[in-house]
Amino acid sequence: MKILVGQPKQENSLNQLKEELDTLPNVDILLFPEGYLQDKDLLEEISNLAVRTETIIITGYKDNQNKDRGLIIDNNGKKVLDRAKTPIHKNNLLEPIVVQTSKGTIGYILCMEILKGVEGFAGDCFIDFIAHPIGTGMFSENQFNDWIDYAKKTAIKHNCYIIGTSHADGSFRNCGISIPIAYCINKNGEALFISKSDTSTRLIDLEINEVIKIGK
Repeated sequence: MKILVGQPKQENSLNQLKEELDTLPNVDILLFPEGYLQDKDLLEEISNLAVRTETIIITGYKDNQNKDRGLIIDNNGKKVLDRAKTPIHKNNLLEPIVVQTSKGTIGYILCMEILKGVEGFAGDCFIDFIAHPIGTGMFSENQFNDWIDYAKKTAIKHNCYIIGTSHADGSFRNCGISIPIAYCINKNGEALFISKSDTSTRLIDLEINEVIKIGK
């Protein structure tokens, strides 16, 4: 399974997503950040892209109330996951958090849901990997380290890979501080890569545990 992990800048179109798919065809899955789709009207276009490129697209979008929603589109263009973000005060993750796709079983954690991810999945549920779309980068070194620590614990607890990525720009509530983040942790809690303020695209081949850094 080949997974393309991108760290685009925020935009009101799909230009960077299209560029990634054109530059690196024949990937199974593309992972982009939370809220990459700024306009709900782009959902049909991104579904058509999934069909044309035969690629599963995992990201997030803004609804009509500017609220973040999780999104997985299978390579047949069908939405297999489309849900709201779990409220901070709610202990259990909103369903669905695991879906079947044409390329396997994928778990999904949207941004700050990583803090609930250790206990968020059923213990007997087999997952090929957990996708973790993140909005903007981390607002401190402590947050960066904490989220990587939670990702490692989640990977070990659920015996699967976990892969996350944020945008290359922007900051949480426009605080002015942003550390772009991307990572892939294996089922033993070991890092295939951890990216801090390096917004290069990565191509991950889960079958051979290989990560290729591309461009930038």
